[in-house]
Amino acid sequence: MRRIAIVWVCLAAAALSGCLARDIPYAALEAKYASVSSQYVDLSDGVRLHYRDEGPRDAPAIVLIHGFAASLHAWERWRGRLADRYRVITLDLPGHGLTRAPQAYVPSTAASVEIVDQLTARLGVGRFVVGGNSMGGGVAWAYALAHPDRVRGLVLLNAAGWPARSSGGPPPLVFQLLGNPLGRAVLRNVDPALMARNGLEKAYGAPALVTDELVDRYVDLARAPGHRDILTARRADERQVTPATFAAIRAPTLILAGAKDEIIPVENQRGFASAIPGARLIVYPEGGHVPMEQLPDRTATDLAIFLEGLAP
Repeated sequence: MRRIAIVWVCLAAAALSGCLARDIPYAALEAKYASVSSQYVDLSDGVRLHYRDEGPRDAPAIVLIHGFAASLHAWERWRGRLADRYRVITLDLPGHGLTRAPQAYVPSTAASVEIVDQLTARLGVGRFVVGGNSMGGGVAWAYALAHPDRVRGLVLLNAAGWPARSSGGPPPLVFQLLGNPLGRAVLRNVDPALMARNGLEKAYGAPALVTDELVDRYVDLARAPGHRDILTARRADERQVTPATFAAIRAPTLILAGAKDEIIPVENQRGFASAIPGARLIVYPEGGHVPMEQLPDRTATDLAIFLEGLAP
């Protein structure tokens, strides 16, 4: 009942303020948010994938996967600290960033795993380190389970997917709305700016980091044609897992967690660490949900130590 009440409040606010938001054409978004490193590839499922492939081509490769409603921009601070020594590949999943998907696209972890597999195969990357934040962390560990022969190492940052019930506080409003059909209908049409700042401040754990530029980027990219349909769709074919599922991961694993994460409780990351054989867990006492952005120097240094310790 509380969630339904929230939805109706949002509907009323949208109706009163005229906050229904139209899509922003891809051409305008690419002009603003693409970089000189931006590349595109057409995949077999009709997806036109936006990605960046930076750093020496003969260096060890690391593929980084962003979280829900984010984009490859989430890895900018890591890219700047790692691309001189490593081949850093970042991508926008369907419904995110500058990636285009067909109208009937149905998001799922399995579909995202297939995208990572297709992209790395197209780029001629044999074995690599795969890492992800939040939802992207769920894609990363799912990839490690599905393709163990291709994964040199696994890096999870406040990853989604731990099966234990969350004991954290209330999630941001956007996640509450995603929990019911009426709420999803609101999010498909309302201006994302209405809830973006609240959700980002919870994710970053520090309002000072949530600049107008950051909010604008999240809002603009959410208004790409078709993105809100994908972001608000019910994800299909999500696998049922138990703590024992993760015992099958054989890749060396690094888990980076923010103790102040208000989206996914740090206890979930301790669960991953206890279940994945040999996993190393680093908890940052002041870290939030996106430690690679909040604490780029420390997290990139810890990542580099992990990468240097991997077998050739």
